[in-house]
Amino acid sequence: MKVAVFSTHEYDRASLQAANVGGLHVLDFVSEGLNMRTSTLARGADAVCVFVNDRLDAALLQTIHAGGTRLVALRSTGYDNVDLAAAEKLGMTVLRVPAYSPHAVAEHAIALILALNRKTHLAHARVYKQNFTLEGLVGFDLFGKTVGVVGTGRIGVVAARILSQGFGCTVLACDPITSAACVLMGVSYVELPKLLAMSDIVTLHCPLNASTRHMINGEALDRIKPGAMLVNTSRGAVVDTKAAIAALSSGKLGGLGLDVYEGEAGLFFQDLSGQIIADETFKKLLAFPNVIVTGHQGFLTDEALRGIAQTTIKNFTDFERGDPCVETRVSHS
Repeated sequence: MKVAVFSTHEYDRASLQAANVGGLHVLDFVSEGLNMRTSTLARGADAVCVFVNDRLDAALLQTIHAGGTRLVALRSTGYDNVDLAAAEKLGMTVLRVPAYSPHAVAEHAIALILALNRKTHLAHARVYKQNFTLEGLVGFDLFGKTVGVVGTGRIGVVAARILSQGFGCTVLACDPITSAACVLMGVSYVELPKLLAMSDIVTLHCPLNASTRHMINGEALDRIKPGAMLVNTSRGAVVDTKAAIAALSSGKLGGLGLDVYEGEAGLFFQDLSGQIIADETFKKLLAFPNVIVTGHQGFLTDEALRGIAQTTIKNFTDFERGDPCVETRVSHS
């Protein structure tokens, strides 16, 4: 197959080339994202391969379909950036990577929790200025604290295991589907309002859909335990950023760790160090000392990249051969 691979960096190219054993598929790497302007680069490609911030709306799908594309392969777990109804009308297949390394994202969430709690970002900045004082760096023991895990799929289960078995936390969970693995490790399932009210830390591991968009909004943050920490490594729009800023300003929210941001499409995965960022909401976030933002790097481990690449190449091969594709959302005609 001829595949136009968009939004690529060196780590993407290296992992995909390694997985494409024998050069089975022709991979045309594009550093830019897929949009109407760059869609010409997909002309003649059997498939496009995209990442989380490539927005494939109806108009863009129609454009690449007219250029010969029949397959959209996502190097991510969610379908939220693709208009699936439009793809179905066009007879296009949409495939994803349903799982790679759940440990990668779960461990990054724990890293954010630890950094926020022990204020390592502030301590690091002080030491570089030769300031070795400890005032303002007091944290708390994770042992014995209550942590709420919202979403107990593969990643949420790993996070719950690390928190309960590794740190000795009491873990509450909220998910429409109860995980047997979580129940076996003593996790208690409760409704979201109760989880927010009881948890010292809340970590989000849910997909983005109509029911979870801005799930953590002003009303939810009013219910959160005073001084609680919130961490989001799922999708940016699960959190209403302006409501989170208001909760930080009032002191209701004790800390915020984000690896995703609802306005990240114009920011993340690029070097903007020499530019002025126009996103005022994002700049407000960065002004808080009790906020840590990383640039959507939760997936970025050797193991996860290898898993993403292997599944993606297999998706190309299965589609080309007409074999059943794992996690096909829209079947091709």
